[in-house]
Amino acid sequence: MAFASFFVMNRVYIKTYGCQMNERDSEQVASSLRDRGYSVVGSERDADVVLLNTCSVRDQAEQKAIGKAGYLRKRKQDNPNFLVGIMGCMAQNRGSELLDRLPDLDLVVGTQKFHRVPDHLDNLIQSLKAQGPRPSSILDLDEEEGSQNAIRDHVVKPGEVSAFVSIMQGCNMNCAFCIVPKTRGRERGRPIEEVVDEVTELAERGVKEVTLLGQIVTSYGRREFPVVGGKSPFVQLLERINDVSGIERIRFTSPHPRGFKQDLVEAYRDLPKLCEYIHLPLQAGCDKTLRAMNRPYTKARYREIVDSLRAVVPDMYFSTDVIVGFPGETEEDFAESAAFFEEIGYDMAYIFKYSIRSGTPAETMPDQIPTEEKERRNQVLLDILRRSSIRRNESLVGTVQEVLVEGPAKKGDVFTGKTRGHRTAIFDADERLVGELVNLKVERATVSSLYGELELAGVDR
Repeated sequence: MAFASFFVMNRVYIKTYGCQMNERDSEQVASSLRDRGYSVVGSERDADVVLLNTCSVRDQAEQKAIGKAGYLRKRKQDNPNFLVGIMGCMAQNRGSELLDRLPDLDLVVGTQKFHRVPDHLDNLIQSLKAQGPRPSSILDLDEEEGSQNAIRDHVVKPGEVSAFVSIMQGCNMNCAFCIVPKTRGRERGRPIEEVVDEVTELAERGVKEVTLLGQIVTSYGRREFPVVGGKSPFVQLLERINDVSGIERIRFTSPHPRGFKQDLVEAYRDLPKLCEYIHLPLQAGCDKTLRAMNRPYTKARYREIVDSLRAVVPDMYFSTDVIVGFPGETEEDFAESAAFFEEIGYDMAYIFKYSIRSGTPAETMPDQIPTEEKERRNQVLLDILRRSSIRRNESLVGTVQEVLVEGPAKKGDVFTGKTRGHRTAIFDADERLVGELVNLKVERATVSSLYGELELAGVDR
């Protein structure tokens, strides 16, 4: 029997910052800890161990995690056996610097070592139980071959209808603003068969929708696996998952514009389970800024991709990432970018104010943009996005949309679900419809949601 399964200090709380990749990594850690006999709890107040899974994309995310870790140190004054650990991207980025700043930290684990967390906690707890000197902090940041294959286990709760599936780790790009290649390492893909087996198991557990994850998901397997019949490994994987019985919908994030060759465009035409929604990062709508960012495409090429996707699926939904206030972005550059942003007509977007990341080329670029100007530009794009999103949602009033019922909404006596275009739908329903694909007659719309009535032939709502 593992030590942690009978020692009292086995309650762990995991707080996650950042993207879906981090959420997926935290889920893997939670599953591994449960297998080892730990209890994963839903509140830090109930925990003997708190693990912070961190993000380094923006400085604000790092500061939040550091602030939380500093706050948790106070718990040690009341309970010397209380353990605090930092995992993930900030751990990888800052390493021993975190121990210098937060000397009471017990554990710092990098992005290729999530599967080692149970072993490290076992060792820390064993040392505490021995009642000797307090154990030394553990710092584990080394690369580990095959670590991408360790993100494979899920904690599927009853009624959970969607799941994230990590298909690769790392990034080989060199965008001037981005810390991810440093924190996640080089691209490493999982074998197609292992991913398909994972998706098949999820389907058997009631999952209806999967979202494939990767730092640049469209680069999946391009160095490990061959092109077959003119189709990239990523498209081959999509085809295999499309054939998995029980899976009704497929999504993926985040791709890169350079990954949209004709085979992927045609996959949207040919694979019925591949939802007509794509997150296509733009970052800037100005060629000068794109060059400064070291993004290997132009506005014209990006527009070609959008047009080719709309040619095969006229009602395609688009979301994107945009950075405002990149070093050297003049008012004219931003105006050009904003005009292109409006021209594409995004349904949703993540708009970021440029944040300096140490160790990236953009850190030392001249002509850094003042914070107030970043705020203004951010608001300009938010206003454009609001108009675009409400226009698209209002165009759906009177139509019938397929919705995957997810469960009760957080507020009100109603249910919620997602359309194939990833729009949130709110409606009256019954618990037994959770996990079902239903038709929704849209009656009204807001910027963020659709409201309507289910059309259920011969079935009471």
